Formats: sequence, C-alpha cells, structure tokens
Amino acid sequence: MSFEVEEEIEVLRRMTVPQLRERHRELFGQPTGTHNKLHLIRKIAWRLQSLAEGGLSERALQRAAELARDADARVRPPKEFSLAHGGNAVTVPLGESRDSRLPPVGTSIVRPYKGRRLQVTVLADGFEYDGRRFRSLSAVAKAISGSHCNGFRFFGLGGAS
Repeated sequence: MSFEVEEEIEVLRRMTVPQLRERHRELFGQPTGTHNKLHLIRKIAWRLQSLAEGGLSERALQRAAELARDADARVRPPKEFSLAHGGNAVTVPLGESRDSRLPPVGTSIVRPYKGRRLQVTVLADGFEYDGRRFRSLSAVAKAISGSHCNGFRFFGLGGAS
C-alpha cells in the first residue's frame, strides 16, 4: 500500500461519522445509509486503495458477475411459501416456526393408551384426532386423558420443552 493511501486512511480514523458519510458520497457517488464508523472507514479505505492500486482483476469481475446472475434476486423471502408433501401443497407461514420435535405435516402419530390405539394426524395448523381439530398436542392429550399433560411427553415426541 502506498504511503499516500496510508496517510488518507489515518485521516479517516480521526473523522466524525458525518464527515465519513460525506467522504463516502464523494468516493462512491451516492449517499450511504450506515452510521457505523468502523464500517465506513473500512469501506472508504478499500475504495481509496482500489483507486490507487487498481480494483479487482478482470477474472474476478467476471466471476462476480456470474455469481450475481445465479444468485436469488429476492432480498427477503416471501411471507408464505408452498411446501409439497405427499402430493399435497401446504402453505406454511415463514414467520411461524414449527417445533423441531414435530414430524412433518401429514404424518400420523400412533400411541397405545388404555387398550386403545390412538392416532393423531399432524396438520399445518394443528392436529386432528377422532374427527376433531386441535391447536396443540397438549389439547389432544387433555381430550384423551381428561387432565392436562404435556402433549410431547404424552405422545413420546422428544420430551417436554
């Protein structure tokens, strides 16, 4: 790195955030949204060094362009997406996380209980047992046993959280 670039970088360290934001606008031709001093210093220092010593090689620029073409254009995922399972498409809201102890949607949870064979179907928005829908496994367990108990423990799915 040249002596001049090193001196300019040293000057950056003594600048205030508004001064760094202005220097960024001068070097990049557009304002920045960040107020993080260290990030601004690093970005401006990279630009100064790039201008003084040359930027990326042609090969690196071509590779970056290839990666950009192949990259997913979305910055944020959609609020909902379709999940194919067993021939049926199920819409799962991304904001809601599923408990990792639960089997996939459409799976039947089977358990013997007091001489009966219980079968509960996992739905995208709850559970189905005996023709009725429930919001939680604990609600199913309560309907079966008559008293409140942990649904994961009752059905042997990874214990209680």
